[in-house]
Formats: sequence, C-alpha cells, structure tokens
Amino acid sequence: MESFKNPLTKEEETQLLDRLTRGDQAAKQLLIEHNLRLVAHIAKKYYSGTREMEDLISIGTIGLIKAIDSFRIQSGNRLVTYASKCIENEILMYIRSEKKKNREVSLYEPIGTDKEGNSIQLMDVVEAETGDFADEFDRNNDLGWLYQNIEKILTPQEFLLIKKRYGIFGESPGTQRELAADLGISRSYVSRLEKKCLLKLQRALKDRRTNQLP
Repeated sequence: MESFKNPLTKEEETQLLDRLTRGDQAAKQLLIEHNLRLVAHIAKKYYSGTREMEDLISIGTIGLIKAIDSFRIQSGNRLVTYASKCIENEILMYIRSEKKKNREVSLYEPIGTDKEGNSIQLMDVVEAETGDFADEFDRNNDLGWLYQNIEKILTPQEFLLIKKRYGIFGESPGTQRELAADLGISRSYVSRLEKKCLLKLQRALKDRRTNQLP
C-alpha cells in the first residue's frame, strides 16, 4: 500500500470538493488518487484465493468515483465516510453477482450420464416431472427462483445433502457413498432422501408455475 498517496486532511478534501463543484476535473482526479488507499483497505477485507486483489480494487474504485460524483458538501459528513460505504457496496454487489453466476453454472454442469451416455444436469432432474420450459427465459427465471427459495423448500438436512450432492452454493459434487460417509448415514438413506428432495423441488416449481408466483 506504500504506492498509494496519503489520505487528505479535512481542509484539503474540502478545497478539492469546492474546486470540483466549479468543474475542476483535476480536483476530481486528485480526490480519486488520494482515496485509493481507502479502496485497497476495504478490498483487503474481501480478498480470498478465488478473487484477484486487483479486480477488487478496480471494482472498489468504481464505488469511489460514484461517491465523489454524488457527494454533497452540505451533508456535513466527510467524503471518506460516505465513500467507504459506496466502495463496500460496490464490492459486495460484485461478489453477489459473481456468486450468482457460479451457482447458475453449477446447476447446468453435468452431474452424470443416462443409459444412452447423454449428459444429465441437476435442472434436468428437477424438471423431469414438470415438463419442458417454453423458452430459455422461463428456464432462467425458474433457476433464479429456485436458488432464492431452495432453503425454504427443503429442511436444513435436505438442503445440506442437495448442495453437497450436486455441487452448488460453493460445494463440490459428491457421490451417494461419499455423502453417506460424510453425513454419517447409510447410502440407501441418502438415496431415499435425495429422491424426496428432488420431488419437493419439482412440486415447488410446478406450484410456482400453476399459481404464477413471482
């Protein structure tokens, strides 16, 4: 972080903000540069091995720029206080979007093959008794709804089994034998519980379509 410029004093910040209100774009650039240390500090809180620090800083910088553009001196607050919230919100939106994207991919990834060697996906299994979707929009709509409501539809034990079985919500897919050992239950019980869960999800999707739930 030594490469970042030092934070501004309250007086320096006020002067630059005043210049910005008069259309001085050089003042805006200085406000950005002197607050990059803040961006890096907040980004560090959300850094993990699955995300590049540079990406988080880039996303956080977008939040900083939005904060500078929308900040009003009359509010009585420091820009740094307001910007902190904007930077964090921008990073959190990015992370949520990233997670949603990963979850969608997981549901469409192959989980096995049928007797004819064709690839089977989790959504294929869930939709087995509900019929085909009319078009891709309906499919994506159902997918998003399923992810938002799956924890409400299933019990905690059922949800744990399904996410471990099919590799969703950050889990790696596992076989019934692996799940039986991991959960301390028999393989036959895993099989029965899995079928029960899929039926519950099928019925929930069917009820949603029938009742046209949002």
